[in-house]
Amino acid sequence: MFARYVYEKSSAEYKNHIILIDSDGLLKCTDTCTYFISQGFQVIEYMDDLHFRAEHEDALNDANGKYLLVLKPGNYVPYDIVRRFGCFDISFQMLFPKLNTSTVKEILHLNLDLLCMAYIENFSDLRSAQATQQFIEHIVYGQANVEKYLKALVIELESEISAAKVYKDWFRIANLKATIDTISTEYDAGISVEYIHQLFIDFILTDFAKLSSTIDRDGPVFVSRAMEYMHDHSKKFVIIVMDGMSEFDWLIISKSFAGLKYEKTDAFAMIPTTTSISRQCLLSNKYPSQLAEPWKQSKEKAEFVTCAKSLGYADNQIAYTRGYDVDFGSFIKCGAVIINDVDDMVHGQKQGRIGMFNDITVMAKQAQLVGLTKQLLRSGFDVYITADHGNTPCVGMGKLMKTGVEVETKSRRMVVLRDFADRQALIGQYDLIQYPKYFLSKEYDYLICGAGFSFDAKDEAVMSHGGITVDEVVVPFIKIKADENNG
Repeated sequence: MFARYVYEKSSAEYKNHIILIDSDGLLKCTDTCTYFISQGFQVIEYMDDLHFRAEHEDALNDANGKYLLVLKPGNYVPYDIVRRFGCFDISFQMLFPKLNTSTVKEILHLNLDLLCMAYIENFSDLRSAQATQQFIEHIVYGQANVEKYLKALVIELESEISAAKVYKDWFRIANLKATIDTISTEYDAGISVEYIHQLFIDFILTDFAKLSSTIDRDGPVFVSRAMEYMHDHSKKFVIIVMDGMSEFDWLIISKSFAGLKYEKTDAFAMIPTTTSISRQCLLSNKYPSQLAEPWKQSKEKAEFVTCAKSLGYADNQIAYTRGYDVDFGSFIKCGAVIINDVDDMVHGQKQGRIGMFNDITVMAKQAQLVGLTKQLLRSGFDVYITADHGNTPCVGMGKLMKTGVEVETKSRRMVVLRDFADRQALIGQYDLIQYPKYFLSKEYDYLICGAGFSFDAKDEAVMSHGGITVDEVVVPFIKIKADENNG
């Protein structure tokens, strides 16, 4: 909503050359540039006149091309460029002139989409601080505006799904679903989009294996390629693995990261989305079939160290630890930190999504993760934050008897079998999905529960993981550079 509002206000519908002056830093915290790109614009970040003329001189005379020039306040732009481009100031004052700018700026984590939706229907002068505060509290965050916003997001989600063709489309869908879930949960709006899981499962069953050769410069496509990606993009880095953190969880946690410059992409967890499989793959740069002990975590540290050595790091340059109390020495160039907080909340959760929302909110306010991140940045490390898998709400179908289960796992969303005579009966009884063994040992069969179900006590509501829903498989991948945050 905010991105479209800026697009319309800047007259980009009628002009091919636009300058946006980012006076209040709104572009970096919104998807505005992405929206312009979707409308056919090429986005150019203006550094100085010399650089622009050397790299983008043709844009001045290209009558048919569409160009968005992004400026920081104070950037000098020669007259001939200004004359060719239409200028628009992206500031609270210009976008919301009927509101008190100082009051708006003071509100932490203001949802700009909700603000735009309410503002375009307002015709009153609200420039006093009190009037603006009341407008935001009672109208912007009022139940009616929130529910209207959620309905618009659902329409957008369904449009994205109908047009989905490639894996990145599912990253956008996962993020949009997480936004709907968090807002609906916070405001008890009762809007559910769990029906999209089956469409994602269809994508996984047909296309997941095809992604093994895909390379993306913005981030690893699979978590099993995270180590080589970080090595290629950082001279000195630490990866923080938030066990079990979903896109839903990160949306809440990210509020504590206000003020830090970071870039967020997404990645696919390895399947089954169990900790032993996906986290070991994340830390080892391996696929599940290549792991020494895929169903146990006893060799996790050894797998990480072996991977780091294969990338060229010496023993005294490698560190692996757990928890927030981290003290890496000056020699360390490749570090891993495991944080179990989210997964502990998942497995002890009795209140479903609302319980996760409340628990993660408390965790975010405690600011231990952002505190650790800042400490590592000050020590010169680039910091990457990701998860081995996400989590999803489920209802128990009854606990599965162990007879015939070849490999015992902690997951109650899947089972591993070998030469099981009644496999088809088990599939029929529980409506299980027979996973095609992508990247897994071929000697076993892998049966996974459908969306929203697990092998827990019958009718028990739980949070779980191990399956192939979008909540479990698509995870955040956050990149935070030391040189962008120090000084």
